[in-house]
Amino acid sequence: MKRAMIIGAVGAGKSSLVRALFGNPEPARKTQSLEYADWVIDTPGEYSENPLFYRSLMATSFEAALIVLAHDATRERNYFPPGFAGGFPVPAIGVITKIVRPDADVPKAAQMLRSSLPEGEIFAVSSVTMEGMERLRRHLAGCLGIAFAEEKLADGRSGNGSGESGGPR
Repeated sequence: MKRAMIIGAVGAGKSSLVRALFGNPEPARKTQSLEYADWVIDTPGEYSENPLFYRSLMATSFEAALIVLAHDATRERNYFPPGFAGGFPVPAIGVITKIVRPDADVPKAAQMLRSSLPEGEIFAVSSVTMEGMERLRRHLAGCLGIAFAEEKLADGRSGNGSGESGGPR
């Protein structure tokens, strides 16, 4: 199965993004270690904030078909170094989270993210209002060859073939 590895700073909204993509309304909890769920690899924020963990990210990226760099639109600084996405052996995209917060600055977030992601599409989303989420889902489905719950039901398929209903719990 093709997987997407989601990387971002502590509090960037990675786990909330994953839950929103799977339609899971439960609140996100702090990711303590690498978590594999369906087609996602969710990484702890500390892995992107501390260069000592970069080797773990690089090794794990060999299990992924796509890197997703998550950046919080309310952050004042970029937690990814310049050209960060270029160090991975697979393509990368960027996702700007928390875009509906009153203190969000999406253009600034896009500029910071672009310095770390010289190539690749950038998506702006809200895990609360779901703004931008459908466009991101379509892109992920195309890159990873996956179907989201609604698409599976419309297609007459259910589950992911592993006996699970899909998505983190």
